[in-house]
Amino acid sequence: MTPVFLLHSLDCAVCIPLPIPLMPFGPEPPQLLRQRFTYKGRKFAFEANRLRLPNKAEGEWECVRHPGGALAVPVTPAGELVLIRQYRFTARGRILEFPAGTLEADETPEATIQREIQEETGYTSDRWQKLGEYFMAPGYSDEIIYAFLAQDVQVLESPPPRDPDEDLEVVLMSPADVEKSIHTGELGDAKSICAYFLARPLL
Repeated sequence: MTPVFLLHSLDCAVCIPLPIPLMPFGPEPPQLLRQRFTYKGRKFAFEANRLRLPNKAEGEWECVRHPGGALAVPVTPAGELVLIRQYRFTARGRILEFPAGTLEADETPEATIQREIQEETGYTSDRWQKLGEYFMAPGYSDEIIYAFLAQDVQVLESPPPRDPDEDLEVVLMSPADVEKSIHTGELGDAKSICAYFLARPLL
């Protein structure tokens, strides 16, 4: 399948002028034999289907259908990284992570992360660079994370309001402390760990 390319739509003074590829799915979709169950929630959907795989094996599999998410590794002019410590009900507590959010309908990953970084951290940036994209958990979900580096972030005078369910605090850390927190397990969010190591050569 040919990748779909979106041109930069960033309103910024200094940007990396590269096309943003949306990760294509593979050319071997399974054959749908029977749709058993479908549920559409607020952010994503859940399916349970009977499928025939390319190797002719048949069985019943469940899948989370997700529109994808965008994540930023924000860097201040002093070289500190901007993270958030956010309550996650699935983890039954607060976890350390980089700001991120789900793509809305008809929204590009660039637009999503520009919105999310302002809402979650109160920072903004006019220097963005694409880091890459990756599947989160392809064993049961089609969610793709689009990761960006946001450089020279600045505090907004009037940040937009957060979503009512967002219970979080902003945390500034050095790259060395972030890496230490990954190895100690304090930062255990997979999408953030992957994005950090994509960004590390550029920090």
